[in-house]
Amino acid sequence: MPSQPPKPPPTIPPEDHIFVDNVKKSFGKNQVLHGITMHLRRKETAVIIGGSGAGKTTLLRLLIGLEKPTSGHIWIDGEDIGVMNEYELNRVRQKFGMVYQYAALLDSLTVFENVAFPLREHRKHMSKKEVRDKVVNMLELLGVKGKENHMPSELSGGQRKRVGLARGLMLDPQILIYDEPTSGLDPPTSRMVDDLIEETRDRFGVTSVVISHDMASTFRIAHQAFLVIQGRVVAHGPPDELAFGDNEVAREFIAASGIGPDRISRVDTHRGFNAKALEEASAGALGK
Repeated sequence: MPSQPPKPPPTIPPEDHIFVDNVKKSFGKNQVLHGITMHLRRKETAVIIGGSGAGKTTLLRLLIGLEKPTSGHIWIDGEDIGVMNEYELNRVRQKFGMVYQYAALLDSLTVFENVAFPLREHRKHMSKKEVRDKVVNMLELLGVKGKENHMPSELSGGQRKRVGLARGLMLDPQILIYDEPTSGLDPPTSRMVDDLIEETRDRFGVTSVVISHDMASTFRIAHQAFLVIQGRVVAHGPPDELAFGDNEVAREFIAASGIGPDRISRVDTHRGFNAKALEEASAGALGK
């Protein structure tokens, strides 16, 4: 029988979906993270920003249990994943959905086969009809209805992103992690992806964690932004606080990005999930 992880300390706020508690990570003599602490709240969008080599990728791998902290703790729903064995980690990992940079679709599989892949791996009890119904319904919700038999090469960039998101949602995750979701996209498509992240959070009630270097995107979608430099969180808070607050490092980092003051504010639309609008926006930016 798997061992039970210790109970969480009573100081974890109930709204924390993920609590990163003074986490350090070293690879041999190379210390990558130097005491990271983060409170990632339920059903909000947290964006982790920083330049190349800041430690964002290492932090992502720690969050989903692919690496263990050298010291410190990562609490998911009050469970310390750093002390879990592989059996227990697999249980917790099913709370996560991943949306990879460039969608990371398997080019040899159709859209349907790509999206169905998590179900076939982790929901083997589901019938073929149940799998098909779930895949088709999700693609329709995300504005890619009728693309089931297409190959990834036949899709636009925005459509690939939405298919990747559909795959990430197949196991009904509580937490969605996006790895550089707007990397390599033009501004109209980046804005569409931002809208998609927020619409998905509203529609499915997930906690969103976005790893990004895109400052314009960060300030559109972040409830909380965490600026990581050389393995340390040097500033955190709502976008306005980072841009106009007392933290000089954060102000200089944001100013260097070239983002104008009129764009440094989270956009709250509360429009409800509108797959047709997303489809039209994507078609207008990219063509079919």
